Amino acid sequence: MNPLSQKRSPTRWLNPIRVICDGKDNGGFDKIELPACYPEYIDRIRPTYLSLERLNIGAMSISTSVLTELLQVFPQWRQQMYFKSSLTALSHAMEDQVMADSDQPLIIASFQRERFYRQEAHRYRRIAEKSDQVYVLAAPETEFKHSSDFYETIAFEPEDTLSQEWHLVVIGNHYASCLICRERISASSIDNNRRFEGIWTFERQVSQKAAALLLQKILDYRPELNTKVQVAQSRYLQVVVPTPLSTSPYNNPDPFVQRLVTYLQAGQYKLIKANRSLSIKEQKERLLNSITTAIRRSLDPAEILQVAVEYLGEGLGVCRCLIYRCEQDDFTATITHEFLNTGISSLKGQSWPLRDNPLFQQVVQRKDAITIDNVLNDPRIVLEIPPKVGTSLARLVQSCSILSWLLVPIFYRDRLLGMMELHHCGPLPTNWSPDDVALVDAIASQVGVALIQAEAYANLQELNEQLEALDRTRSNLVAITGHELRTPLSTIQVCLESLATEPDMPQELRQVMLSTALNDAERMRKLVQDFLTLSQLESGRIEWNTEALSLLECVELSLSHINAHNRHNKLPKIHNGVSADLPLVQADGEWLVELLAKLLDNAVKFTNPDGEIAIAVIQNQLNYLEVMISDTGRGIEPNRLEIVFDRFYQEEGALRRSKGGTGLGLAICRQIVSGWGGEIWAQSLGKSLGSQFHFTVPIAPEGKGEGSTKKPTIANLPIKNRRSPRKKKSLS
Repeated sequence: MNPLSQKRSPTRWLNPIRVICDGKDNGGFDKIELPACYPEYIDRIRPTYLSLERLNIGAMSISTSVLTELLQVFPQWRQQMYFKSSLTALSHAMEDQVMADSDQPLIIASFQRERFYRQEAHRYRRIAEKSDQVYVLAAPETEFKHSSDFYETIAFEPEDTLSQEWHLVVIGNHYASCLICRERISASSIDNNRRFEGIWTFERQVSQKAAALLLQKILDYRPELNTKVQVAQSRYLQVVVPTPLSTSPYNNPDPFVQRLVTYLQAGQYKLIKANRSLSIKEQKERLLNSITTAIRRSLDPAEILQVAVEYLGEGLGVCRCLIYRCEQDDFTATITHEFLNTGISSLKGQSWPLRDNPLFQQVVQRKDAITIDNVLNDPRIVLEIPPKVGTSLARLVQSCSILSWLLVPIFYRDRLLGMMELHHCGPLPTNWSPDDVALVDAIASQVGVALIQAEAYANLQELNEQLEALDRTRSNLVAITGHELRTPLSTIQVCLESLATEPDMPQELRQVMLSTALNDAERMRKLVQDFLTLSQLESGRIEWNTEALSLLECVELSLSHINAHNRHNKLPKIHNGVSADLPLVQADGEWLVELLAKLLDNAVKFTNPDGEIAIAVIQNQLNYLEVMISDTGRGIEPNRLEIVFDRFYQEEGALRRSKGGTGLGLAICRQIVSGWGGEIWAQSLGKSLGSQFHFTVPIAPEGKGEGSTKKPTIANLPIKNRRSPRKKKSLS
């Protein structure tokens, strides 16, 4: 098989070699065109070469734009901008003219890609019925190829400049028109928004030159159409008497067509503007949805604010974005969450003025956003230039390099939760559009809802912990009452039954029975009294009657109470280190004695009779005295120092108590100290190493400085009856 007769793809015929020989030993060819990629065939032909000429037609045709060549011939023409929709309308108008006329014109249409040709294939089948000189060019994508079925199809290379151009040339005997355009690179993904630059004219000379350039490209790809192309050239491209060319590209014999094109162009501009607006709105909606989705994934307020500030700053492309928590009456706020663009200074961790900031106050008052496009033109800031001393607004603007400012409050049902601030730092100011403000306001609303949900979740967790604590309290209460009430009641019942059923019981035994019953009754009374006392303290129904008191006499009164209740027991040695020269303290005398008595009773209870207890006072603070009661008892485990003040706490458990008591004494002490704003805490090195209980009590105003010997108002009050009538009144 002759290799020259094999069908080659269009790429094989780039840079052909034309060989003209004398007709000998050349396979019967007088004129042969060989591809440059087959040099071995030249040696096989072995003719007597008359000429060997390399033609660079293909390379030139791929790299050269038809529009560029046309403008080189007609430099007075200027390109015009067309939208895709306008080109489609013009092309259809030119095609309709062909189908409506009886002439048989030359039609050359060059589509950029096969898919664009497929949209118009049915029209060109109808056009082919009018003329046999129809040529369609396109870059193949699936099935498009060289063909001569209904009309001539030419598949050019995707690298050809034709893939970036839109051409339609129509030349008849009575009319001629051409549309030669090249696509501009655009970021728009919408087909009708694609833009082209080129020429649309009815000038015959321009149309003929455009047709000649396109016919040459057709021959480059399909040289077998040479005969048909020569017919087209002789019929439609003959030289005519030149007519003066118009310098305007709008030399249109039909003004209606020109008005139609202008209308299409204007409509396309409006459509592009509307599409751009819709695209911006879509981006903002997407940003809002992404922020809402991100912040709803967390119930941590800090994480919510950080996610919001990052998404908002990146989405709007601002220089700096701040979000901070604040309330209406706050003096300052601490910047904890910010987004920064490149080269912008950080404000994280700084104190941000609120009370002295007129912008913040205006936002709180209006409950709406405030925008400042240019701080240099804002009277609230310009009036303070030069900056005053302190945190003036002008100084704040200068130190933070703020040029444009946007403040949006975070409200939830009239409750201010925080503030969003967007800063533009130049070099030129920016205009905050209503859409931008509405977007940030919508994000602030979502952040407010997320913060409230996070707070509700935290409150729910706290309530659950409180419920668990109440449940433990209930269990302890049942265990304690079952142990501390049932035991004395049983003893009282046995004693009374014995007295009732044994009338002949000796007097000494009767006295023992009565004493036992009375002691257990007193034990029950103290238990009930502790319950009532703690309940009153925790509910806040106590009326505190503070006065200047001598701490020494309060300690002595509590010691007498301890000695009276333990007169039949051996007590540890108690050292009273309280000096009479101490300043007076400001407290409720009854509750101060109650506090000292309970702490001393606790020390006596857990210290062996051969141990020691010490009372000391330390004046480390200007307004408070620190009282310390230490013992050499069995001590407290370090990990239990915080929970010893809980209700019903006893180290041995509710049912294994070697010492009596309700486990409410230290809980009552904590409530008493909290009543006058003091602190109470415990210290211990561990088991059998003793313990120390500390509490603070405020110094009376008249007692600061020199000591005083003023007697406490409760000095003569019996310890058993220290609930005065005014206390009873406060409980009613």
